[in-house]
Amino acid sequence: MPSTPEPAEGDVHTFERTFTHEDVERFGEVSGDQQAIHSEPDEEGRLVVQGLLTATLPTKIGGDLGVLARTMEFEFIEPVYTGEAITCEVTTESVEEREDRYDIACSVVCRRPDGRVMNARFEGIIWKAGQ
Repeated sequence: MPSTPEPAEGDVHTFERTFTHEDVERFGEVSGDQQAIHSEPDEEGRLVVQGLLTATLPTKIGGDLGVLARTMEFEFIEPVYTGEAITCEVTTESVEEREDRYDIACSVVCRRPDGRVMNARFEGIIWKAGQ
């Protein structure tokens, strides 16, 4: 496992992604969530992105940081559509150092230019190097 920097309260990490029709179709195949809003384009040719596909934004950041999540909580505020750039911001709220790991809690905000689409929280661990 690659070494990651020691986590600290107040750390902020961001990631931006624009979901495509193919992303929504593939996620629908894997998850079984193939409702019409995810498979039939609206009048602007967009699909609604599955909520849990949107939730992969903070999991990408957590993966980059080496977080093994214990709990995850999501609040879906507005629908996300294919073709929209969504920025995810993860803020480390607390870090407790243990002998072999760090216990962390993070808050998440995902937004498009006109406002928030998702709030979230997660708690987990980051193993120290060599563990």
